[in-house]
Amino acid sequence: MTRPRFLPDNFTLTLLAVVLIATLLPVSGQAAVAFGWLTNAAIALLFFLHGAKLSRHAIVAGATHWRLHLLVFACTFVLFPVLGLTLKPLLAPLVTPELYLGVLYLCALPATVQSAIAFTSLARGNVPAAICSAAASSLFGIFLTPLLVALLLGVEGDGGSTLEAIGKITLQLLVPFIAGQIARQWIAYWIDRNKHWLKFIDQGSILLVVYGAFSEAVVEGLWHRVPLPALAGLLVVCVVLLALVLLITRFLGRRLGFDTADQITIVFCGSKKSLATGVPMAQVLFAGSGIGMLILPLMLFHQIQLMVCAVLAERYARRPEAPVETTAEAEGR
Repeated sequence: MTRPRFLPDNFTLTLLAVVLIATLLPVSGQAAVAFGWLTNAAIALLFFLHGAKLSRHAIVAGATHWRLHLLVFACTFVLFPVLGLTLKPLLAPLVTPELYLGVLYLCALPATVQSAIAFTSLARGNVPAAICSAAASSLFGIFLTPLLVALLLGVEGDGGSTLEAIGKITLQLLVPFIAGQIARQWIAYWIDRNKHWLKFIDQGSILLVVYGAFSEAVVEGLWHRVPLPALAGLLVVCVVLLALVLLITRFLGRRLGFDTADQITIVFCGSKKSLATGVPMAQVLFAGSGIGMLILPLMLFHQIQLMVCAVLAERYARRPEAPVETTAEAEGR
């Protein structure tokens, strides 16, 4: 039986189910503390596996395309925050003040890794450059996101300094990633053979954090503080933000003279925001306060970007082969 096109993917459906379970059966008290330790362990394992999966050869191969990476970084860490602040007078009235803080937090996050690479590959873009750009975005985001959060939201994470927040994120996310890179020489073959089920660790860690975050938020009265008009307004905010970034990245890619394959990479790497990195970061940066409201915009934006970029990737993939061949021949000469 063919899956209906309007039906979201399995992970999205599971994510919605977890939010529903957290709404009906939130974890609280000592159980929440134990659940928090389990979640931290899952996040550490997630970033260890990210480090083990990414080959150093892929990093070096894509690192030389500095103009493309510079533009993607500018879109991720400059364009998004500028749009978030510039559009605030227009879009903030559509949502609650807390939800718009979540929108600003979304703007400060690094790009995705898996989906950016997957869509670039499907659309026949520059995959090596996408791998390098997306991976570097995640690594630089460990240091840049806390700084941007301090600037955009006026907070510095867990009542301490921005440097403290960077230290916590480094310990929880970067150290496991580096450990994975070191362990790659021994476990790379096993990782490559088991990619089909290791993705469940990625998804499982996100689901754990989302359940814990929404449980805490529900206990604090999340759904009483978010009226339906604000949810509808949040949908509009996310659509407007994504549409503007897609248009701007496409325009800049063409205007700056990148070929079609590079333009595709710029669009898909420069317009994404990472749920896998954003949710664990929120838990560190905003420890001691409910993050359910803050990650709600990120969850919605994540699903919209996946659906829109899937359509865009299919459209790019249907373009004639001739331009790609001509580019390859030109590079050969």
